[in-house]
Amino acid sequence: MKMNSKQAPYYFVPGPSRWPMLAGMSMLVTMIGASAWVNDSSWGKLVCLVGIAAMLAVLYGWFGDAIHESQDGLYSKRIDNSYRWSMGWFIFSEVMFFGAFFGALFYARVISMPWLGDLDHKMIWPDFLPQWGNAGPAGVVDTFNTMGPFPIPTINTALLLASGVTLTISHHAIQAGKRSKCALWLAATILLGAVFMGFQVYEYMHAYQELNLKLTSGIYGSTFFMLTGFHGFHVTMGAIMLSVVLFRVLKGHFTPENHFAFEGAAWYWHFVDVVWLGLYVIVYWL
Repeated sequence: MKMNSKQAPYYFVPGPSRWPMLAGMSMLVTMIGASAWVNDSSWGKLVCLVGIAAMLAVLYGWFGDAIHESQDGLYSKRIDNSYRWSMGWFIFSEVMFFGAFFGALFYARVISMPWLGDLDHKMIWPDFLPQWGNAGPAGVVDTFNTMGPFPIPTINTALLLASGVTLTISHHAIQAGKRSKCALWLAATILLGAVFMGFQVYEYMHAYQELNLKLTSGIYGSTFFMLTGFHGFHVTMGAIMLSVVLFRVLKGHFTPENHFAFEGAAWYWHFVDVVWLGLYVIVYWL
């Protein structure tokens, strides 16, 4: 990651920073606003947006400091290894995050639903059918239609698979010192991610307006929107990360030997691709 001939210290330790405290405060404001927003409070939306804006400002300053430290030659190979381990553990935590939601979906479909439909519970809910996508046994959920795999989810699958290819081409280009080719294919990757998000927004509009499928549509609606919604959030974050990397490529920040910021963002993007494949099969097909 070192970009000049200055000798890096054995292990660079930054001084006290205000960014962790500001990040925690902005996240707290965001979650308070989001909680109020989903509970129809009039002030929730504004507070949530203010928290998000504050978090973006914190990230801009925090990562800006790290970029300047790297460009000033303060990062040795040991710091590079620390970044790699940190990114690996971060992605592992994301695996556990999505694992929890997939686990909730598995429990609802494979355990709870057959249990509610067995002979004992037929006496309580005689009209309940133990098939996925039902409105629940109590009749308090409005009727809705489930989401199938065609056409938008399948198109989005093709888009993300294609983005993985373009990102790999871009990575090989930076390793070969071909900066222009790297920037071109990296821009293509970001564009594919943006198109993916556009299709997902359209899919949500279709779900709400035409299928009456909402976050409140029982366990099906809640697991569908939580899984696909959080994945869409991760695609957005990945696209932002790649956009920052593209900006740095255009400014000449990386070398064929030192470009972990690129690699870390690429790891994250490929992880998001793999999660989507699981979503595509389990949520839309099964």
